[in-house]
Amino acid sequence: MCVKVACVGGGPAGLYLSILLKLRDPSHDITVHERNPEGATYGWGVTYWRELLDKLHEHDPESARAIDASSVRWSEGVAHVRDLTTRRPGDEGRGIGRHRLLEILAARARSLGVRLEFEHRITPDNLPDADLVVACDGVHSALRGRHADHFGTEIGTGRNPYIWLGTSKVFDAFTFAFAETEHGWIWCYGYGYGPGAGTCVVECAPETWTGLGLDTANETGGPALLEKLFAGILDGHPLVGRSGVEGGARWQTFRTLTNRTWHRDNLVLLGDAAHSTHYSIGAGTTLALEDAIALAGALHELPALPQALTRYEQERRQALLPLQSAARHSAQWYENLPRYIALPPQQMFALLGQRHSPLLPHVPPRLYYGIDRAAGRLEVLRRLKRRLGPKVARTLQARASRK
Repeated sequence: MCVKVACVGGGPAGLYLSILLKLRDPSHDITVHERNPEGATYGWGVTYWRELLDKLHEHDPESARAIDASSVRWSEGVAHVRDLTTRRPGDEGRGIGRHRLLEILAARARSLGVRLEFEHRITPDNLPDADLVVACDGVHSALRGRHADHFGTEIGTGRNPYIWLGTSKVFDAFTFAFAETEHGWIWCYGYGYGPGAGTCVVECAPETWTGLGLDTANETGGPALLEKLFAGILDGHPLVGRSGVEGGARWQTFRTLTNRTWHRDNLVLLGDAAHSTHYSIGAGTTLALEDAIALAGALHELPALPQALTRYEQERRQALLPLQSAARHSAQWYENLPRYIALPPQQMFALLGQRHSPLLPHVPPRLYYGIDRAAGRLEVLRRLKRRLGPKVARTLQARASRK
């Protein structure tokens, strides 16, 4: 069907799509156009979960093995609130450096015959001559912007400012730290992504940001202040600004992007150009790669381009609905942090894990915690009944209730 494909943007979505299309049909003529020099990416580490790795193994075991080998793992979360610490088991998460992920995908694409053209800026006025042009040029997509009315682009801006920083601190778990200041609470999410490498995303309410002077601090003073506030988890390691082509780190507010439709003639949106979900659920890279999987499958299985693009859009829209809801409620949980932060740390951490729930904002936190805990006990009892029989399960439950 599509014999010539141009991917505009050399991020994970465009590179992985080029790999999957070449694997299905080596005769495809595929070029990835990237405006920046090779290796000049932004950011630090990205996160993903075991479910994504299973999908990557299914579609391209070679790149999946390389990604897995370059990732760090964790299966616990730890929360620090003032001088108190609590840990909870969690899903198996992974972190990998964005630079390393792109390096792996670029090498794999080249090995399959994909052309990679770096320092090659594509604009709406000089689109490549191709059967299909894939706009994977990010949340600020110029190709989408030219036809914003057609795509029905809407952008919502979050309330809290945040900043993305790196550190040499090696985190042994996905780490949350909440620090109280005279201007309100400020918090960070920390995770590892390589040997001696970690990421810290710092967030706070607008009044805390201005009260601490972070809105006017320079690239040295801002990180230095944050290092003092989060000294308990950094163990003397520094915080450093954004690496790569965009220079130093900048405070920003999250932009939630949606589009009414994802394609126009032979132009289709992929990854952040089509949608964005709040960073607090750690799904951006996963969703971009899943978009690529869905688009490659639709292009391979359907004979005509319009039908393939329509199926791709419908499939991904449906898959995104629960994640977009989770991301929205997650962002709101942090925006309403004072509602939860006074709870005992174990309870607060439990509700942090439940922040995706649409019910949580409408139920008193302590009551929700009690309901959630009771539901967990009921689920344990159901499993015991299935495995051990109802009589043994009741005996164990009675013993537990007496403790």
